[in-house]
Amino acid sequence: MSTPTAPALSVLDLVPVRHGQSSGQAVAASLDLARHADDLGYRRYWFAEHHNMPAVASTTPPVLIAAAVARTARIRVGSGGVMLPNHSPLIVAEQFAALEALAPGRIDLGIGRAPGSDPVITQLLRQSGTTSDVDRFPEHVRDIVAMASPEGATVRFTSGGTYDVHATPAASGSPDVWLLGSSDYSAQLAASFGLPYVFANHFAGEGLERALELYRGQFQPSETHPEPRTFVTVNAVASPTLEEAEARALPQLRMMARLRTNKPLIPLETVEQAAAAPMDPLAESFVASARQRWFVGTGEQVAADVAAFAARHGVDEVMLAPVAAAYDGEPMDAAGGRAQTLELVAAGAGALVA
Repeated sequence: MSTPTAPALSVLDLVPVRHGQSSGQAVAASLDLARHADDLGYRRYWFAEHHNMPAVASTTPPVLIAAAVARTARIRVGSGGVMLPNHSPLIVAEQFAALEALAPGRIDLGIGRAPGSDPVITQLLRQSGTTSDVDRFPEHVRDIVAMASPEGATVRFTSGGTYDVHATPAASGSPDVWLLGSSDYSAQLAASFGLPYVFANHFAGEGLERALELYRGQFQPSETHPEPRTFVTVNAVASPTLEEAEARALPQLRMMARLRTNKPLIPLETVEQAAAAPMDPLAESFVASARQRWFVGTGEQVAADVAAFAARHGVDEVMLAPVAAAYDGEPMDAAGGRAQTLELVAAGAGALVA
């Protein structure tokens, strides 16, 4: 039996914040990790958008993208994603036009439809009368694609007049626009627009096969994308031993269990804190179920499993969310376990190619 070809590898970063760590230290660690991913040959590095979560410092992807492109030389940097209902389409288009001007040919604009937080924060994010409406999501996606392009968009008035709108600063190119999601809706919308699609498998429990089937089966070729293009996100932890990888995975698994069981959110536990804390049966059940979908092990094991996963779903790229937690005593301004994951998986993927 032949070994699956190693897919291209990318990185999704939520900028995790652990106990005792400041947001500034968490951001510094993630920016250093972006530089490291660039050196290791990863294809792209995306920042998520989440709000009011003690364990997540990634609230403003455009700001983090700007900081990351200044510290990297080759890797594509983008959003995974901008939660569009929280923002004005024109502001999003202008932010990413500015980023494209800063780093031509290296910017990705991943767009999502979820709010990225709880209902209270969602209402606060949408207090302005200019914020997007979920029901107008398709229209706003179309507007962003048009306004961020060199050609711009045209507003047509009911009186018959027109008004040209361009995102400024006007760049010579456009960011690559991707639609993100974990539902049939997002897959079908990406297909109808002829846009690339990313299935958020790192938090979705089911629906991957159906979403990809719908996307590929209903894809309408566009000028920029004549064929369907997609990749998948996964949670990954790689360590020198399986025992260490399992230990580094547990804090994030426990955090996901807290989120799914509506328990108060806290900063990410260290390995020692997670090992010492009890879990109720419901949390244990969730952790066991989620662990089955994660890629945890040595670098060679994770790389081989990711390659098999990519081959099974017909994708040539996989975006890793490196969710390895820290041990007590590891530096606060560095991403030791996450950096180790990227290093070992890259080495393992290289061994597959060799």
